[in-house]
Amino acid sequence: MLDSCKLKSACNLPFICNKKIINTAGTSNAEVPLADPGMYQLDITLRRGQSLAARDRGGTSDPYVKFKIGGKEVFRSKIIHKNLNPVWEEKACILVDHLREPLYIKVFDYDFGLQDDFMGSAFLDLTQLELNRPTDVTLTLKDPHYPDHDLGIILLSVILTPKEGESRDVELSENEVVGSYFSVKSLFWRTCGRPALPVLGFCRAELQNPYCKNVQFQTQSLRLSDLHRKSHLWRGIVSITLIEGRDLKAMDSNGLSDPYVKFRLGHQKYKSKIMPKTLNPQWREQFDFHLYEERGGVIDITAWDKDAGKRDDFIGRCQVDLSALSREQTHKLELQLEEGEGHLVLLVTLTASATVSISDLSVNSLEDQKEREEILKRYSPLRIFHNLKDVGFLQVKVIRAEGLMAADVTGKSDPFCVVELNNDRLLTHTVYKNLNPEWNKVFTFNIKDIHSVLEVTVYDEDRDRSADFLGKVAIPLLSIQNGEQKAYVLKNKQLTGPTKGVIYLEIDVIFNAVKASLRTLIPKEQKYIEEENRLSKQLLLRNFIRMKRCVMVLVNAAYYVNSCFDWDSPPRSLAAFVVVEDMLEDEEEEDDKDDKDSEKKGFINKIYAIQEVCVSVQNILDEVASFGERIKNTFNWTVPFLSWLAIVALCVFTAILYCIPLRYIVLVWGINKFTKKLRSPYAIDNNELLDFLSRVPSDVQVVQYQELKPDPSHSPYKRKKNNLG
Repeated sequence: MLDSCKLKSACNLPFICNKKIINTAGTSNAEVPLADPGMYQLDITLRRGQSLAARDRGGTSDPYVKFKIGGKEVFRSKIIHKNLNPVWEEKACILVDHLREPLYIKVFDYDFGLQDDFMGSAFLDLTQLELNRPTDVTLTLKDPHYPDHDLGIILLSVILTPKEGESRDVELSENEVVGSYFSVKSLFWRTCGRPALPVLGFCRAELQNPYCKNVQFQTQSLRLSDLHRKSHLWRGIVSITLIEGRDLKAMDSNGLSDPYVKFRLGHQKYKSKIMPKTLNPQWREQFDFHLYEERGGVIDITAWDKDAGKRDDFIGRCQVDLSALSREQTHKLELQLEEGEGHLVLLVTLTASATVSISDLSVNSLEDQKEREEILKRYSPLRIFHNLKDVGFLQVKVIRAEGLMAADVTGKSDPFCVVELNNDRLLTHTVYKNLNPEWNKVFTFNIKDIHSVLEVTVYDEDRDRSADFLGKVAIPLLSIQNGEQKAYVLKNKQLTGPTKGVIYLEIDVIFNAVKASLRTLIPKEQKYIEEENRLSKQLLLRNFIRMKRCVMVLVNAAYYVNSCFDWDSPPRSLAAFVVVEDMLEDEEEEDDKDDKDSEKKGFINKIYAIQEVCVSVQNILDEVASFGERIKNTFNWTVPFLSWLAIVALCVFTAILYCIPLRYIVLVWGINKFTKKLRSPYAIDNNELLDFLSRVPSDVQVVQYQELKPDPSHSPYKRKKNNLG
């Protein structure tokens, strides 16, 4: 939750406000002229739905509700699974600048992986509400295409309150900021197919609109330059380890399931991997959520059975109330699945907030000598074993962009910037009608893996549809030169070629090299809001070519080994004869025949199944080709830090072998492996060598991370000088 700040302006977009009801004398709405530019506060409680339409094959639905004003989404409720009479009891608070725009209520049925089904809509005429008086409203849902169909009703409680001109203290919760933010920019709802991580920094950097200057209550929105301080964006981290499931419900005809688990905290989501053909899956997955509210929150957990070519089956659900858990302590939870069978075993840890903030350019952590010394001390070599997860500190100055693409019909754009590091996302404000915007914002991040890649994306804000992509850059942290302001050429979405415009960034990285090296040998953090891979003919062909290159390397190596046996070169063959070892290993593979469903699949289901198989083949080819390319790039010194780390590790291992007999090393290694589960039964299994290779970029990533040289002639400042000459 953000620190309290003064709301000094009222823009012509609906923004979320604090849940504070003002008790004054009741007044009729008719007394207020519709042209009145003053703001109104609309407090809504979404009560429940009754007799909603069934949209699923089981005769039920998974309904959720959207509120829209002026074509913008200002609220989205949680999903109630398998219920035609859902009870939400959720509150929303919206600021509207006039009462002409009605509040639209739309109900949808959630379908995982598919387009959600429309269940009906209604609208609430705000001009008919009495001011300062609680009103219970019953709305009948209708489908404009089928007006005679009965789609049920939605029950609300609303209070409409006029906002006076005086300044008010506003404290925003996660849902409030996210509702406001996504009403303005719906890019993560629409481009990623699911909501991105909500970031409370949106409010401070974003709520700026030049069109607000002529409003009656003139002021500017929540700018850090007015407050002259930084804003820390979330209060803590929720670390979750999904251990296992026990005695889950069998959903397939073979008496088994292919279970996976979905987690949701506010607008943050995570989906586990699929464990095929088991009722007692062992996941051993770890991930983090951001904790925004002081009192915690509730994690919604649902278990599903994966079905190829048709909708996944619901196994059960449960919840975790974070307010009941103590901080800085790991809790083992065994949760009974409701509406189903079985248990889920989790480890949940609540820790203090990471160093993540947003500020104006005038508030700079590294320019403050005292704060800089504290940061350098925190990551000094003497503090190697203090909080191994805290590897380093990243500061990003997003200064300006030049020569951006014109996305609007007016020949201009409304650009804003998204800065991402793994699962942390922060945004700048929007600069309206400008192809050469200046943001002058400073973002700070906590580095958990020095091999992470900083992604900066520029979008064009659109009022009534998803944001337009303008350009993107990806910068590995290890390639950053501290304190240097650089012009980065913007690339296309695939990062394979340039697009129009450059962005000016100044980046500083401070990290502990020993911690960074140790973190290299543990599993890489999964970016769980990434788009799922889709079938692409071009991508499939590229992966085949990459795979062919790796195979040809192996073939050439086989020819080389065969030449040793043919004694084409006697010295080489003699050396090979001395050092040869038996490296062949018999492996037997058991072919498990899948039990086929007795019912015949339709044509569409078969198409989906074939497409899913093709996507799997495409991904496997990518993984195998990437594995070979990573090994090659390790020896090619593509990332010097990793190559040096490999050399140091080999030198240390050689010294250990020289001092200690091999049998003792094997004995210690075997004891460690056999007793690992006894010492730490819920430890996540990993392979240090594979974890190391996962940090080495593949050839595709090398191209994506390569910097393009800017063209000086494209700079607008350069053109101005030439015109003057």
